[in-house]
Amino acid sequence: MHFRWSREDEAFRQELRSFIKEVLPADWTGYREGTDDWWEFFRWVGRQLGARRWLVLAWPEEYGGLNASYWQQLIFKEETGYHRVPGINFNGVNNIGPSIMIYGNEEQKRKYLPGIASGDLFFCQMFTEPEAGSDLGSLQTRAIRDGDYYIVNGQKIFIGDAHVADYGWLAARTDPGAPKHKGISTFVIPTNLPGITITPIIDAAGEHLLNQVFFDNVRLPAENLVGVENRGWYQMMTTLDFERSGMERWAPAKRLLDDLVDFAKTEKKAGTALPAPVRYRLADFAVMSEVGRYLAYRVTDMQTHGKIANHEASISKILAATLYQRLANFGVNLLGMYGPLSPKSKWAKMRGEFERYLLATIPTTISGGSLEIQHNVVAIRGLGLPRG
Repeated sequence: MHFRWSREDEAFRQELRSFIKEVLPADWTGYREGTDDWWEFFRWVGRQLGARRWLVLAWPEEYGGLNASYWQQLIFKEETGYHRVPGINFNGVNNIGPSIMIYGNEEQKRKYLPGIASGDLFFCQMFTEPEAGSDLGSLQTRAIRDGDYYIVNGQKIFIGDAHVADYGWLAARTDPGAPKHKGISTFVIPTNLPGITITPIIDAAGEHLLNQVFFDNVRLPAENLVGVENRGWYQMMTTLDFERSGMERWAPAKRLLDDLVDFAKTEKKAGTALPAPVRYRLADFAVMSEVGRYLAYRVTDMQTHGKIANHEASISKILAATLYQRLANFGVNLLGMYGPLSPKSKWAKMRGEFERYLLATIPTTISGGSLEIQHNVVAIRGLGLPRG
């Protein structure tokens, strides 16, 4: 088999690279500062991408897309991921927007999808709770119908970007008496409603990405229910299938590997070759990276043929999360005494990116469903094995 991109696809890739070179500073590292200036730049880049309709290339034109092929969408994710381009609200573009397109009514589609496509609306995903992480069926946040409203009470935790989001994609229990995986519904909820309190969680890397979200008798209009009441579990699973399937995991890992290979080439002692174990490990990572890239291509091919990747998405997620963690750990050790230095240290090599990534990749094998959950999905839905 000879795999080649079309002339149109190659032209789009070159146009995208020219754009990236134009908007990103020459010394751009992708380091997330979390300051007001950083977020302002993030939103600005997002709107530039949205103005070109690149954020949602494959979406219908009526919702802000270009009706482009899924392959061009993949090229976009590959290039922006590799170059660490900010401005992409992954929750809105990858997970929530497609879910609204499937389950939302026409009014909801017109209200939210164009804003996601333009980069004007920023979404966060409100699933995880203190007692319901990967086991989402155990969530306890409640949304009880009261006339034209739902009254929301409960708590969410580890919610990425909730402090800067305009809306949340909320999963809540609407029938407390229903069995574990039933009685759950999904909503679009404005983050500025009275009764919502968002508090920061500073992660191991010292960054403010995650948050706790508290709901105290929040009055949410019933029109914000997406899909069918009490069918939210199945809609959540669709959202997670979108979350687990993207190239955006593989392209940054490939960039990290390329940076590490360049460092290994330039930092070796004059006249000496890299030790064989180091070369072998780098070669293993290169093979793993290529396998992962084609797994992502497989998901794109399924989307092209109108299929929703399920266990295929889980396979991609397992390998991507594992590669990212192992690569970051190996990089810190390869740098020796310089490895633990943060990006803020003047002595840091490679801008301290491996110290940052080592800490940042800790949750990658948990978020979006832990590896144990992913292995179960592959075993049961992929291999047809009985539930244990």
